[in-house]
Amino acid sequence: MKAILVNDDKSLRWDNVPDPVLKSEEVLVEIHAAALNRADLMQREGDYPPPPGCPEWMGLEIAGVITEMGEEARAKSRWKPGDRVCALLGGGGYAQYAAVKYDMLMPVPKNCTMEEAAAIPEAFATAYLNLFWEGRLQPGNTLLMNAGASGLASVIIPMAKAFDARVITTVLTDEIAASIAHLHADRVVVTPKESIVDALKEELADGHGVDVAIDCLGGEIMGQCLPYLTHGARWIMIAALAGRMTQIDLKNIYVRNVRIIGSTLRSRTPAVKAQILAELVEKVFPKIESGAVKPTIYKVLPITEAEAAHEILYKGQNVGKVVLKVK
Repeated sequence: MKAILVNDDKSLRWDNVPDPVLKSEEVLVEIHAAALNRADLMQREGDYPPPPGCPEWMGLEIAGVITEMGEEARAKSRWKPGDRVCALLGGGGYAQYAAVKYDMLMPVPKNCTMEEAAAIPEAFATAYLNLFWEGRLQPGNTLLMNAGASGLASVIIPMAKAFDARVITTVLTDEIAASIAHLHADRVVVTPKESIVDALKEELADGHGVDVAIDCLGGEIMGQCLPYLTHGARWIMIAALAGRMTQIDLKNIYVRNVRIIGSTLRSRTPAVKAQILAELVEKVFPKIESGAVKPTIYKVLPITEAEAAHEILYKGQNVGKVVLKVK
């Protein structure tokens, strides 16, 4: 089969690799589409190696069709050859086939294309993990989701809204604010024109203080925001794209019972990931199939144009997910 490999100069090529060797608990998925994540860029640069036992090529989420099944997968799962599935991987999605443990699979939602389904596993599992496991989001809570034009925000904002939360997000321009209007955030802060710190002060004074924040930016502004959360708020760090250093008034943290939580999906055990996916199918898939939540696709490119697809992410041009079409 073929997969996208990284050359010594960090460029990409579509080349031959060994076919997957199927284990008893795995199914073989013929990949139709694979979605991009920022972790792919980090892996390409050598900063985010795949877990032991995973293929060296990138790709954390795919959609396709089951073609073969191991003996244990047949005995212990409801899957069968021909099923349309999407899957969460430790790596190896930029390819024609992937061997996937049966409990890392989910059905393709009834109203989704393969390209849309490929954009579900990593992004939706990350959103669910941080909103409900780490953030303990409740109806009526206020959520702050930074970087409103990011692929993850395109999932987190409508998912939080579907569960009756109020959402504040940030963007860099009025044009970007207009482009994410379909996500229905309650307040969009255009940060060059309005300070997010001032916005959070105002929200707190108006009785809409932030209960849960999901932060992929970090940097100096994080520490400035922390004093303006509700008592007992959860600030969840999932990345630090704006910088790894900040200053925090620790008294504000312990007096107001604020929790700062570090969180990544990739570091979770397979058993925990399987539990997250099972809850996702039970609690969120009905909202996907009703249209209340749906993957936002920015662009679909053929797998042979993975270099161009990565360039979109490197430049931050996308509002929503970039997907590679394999078949």
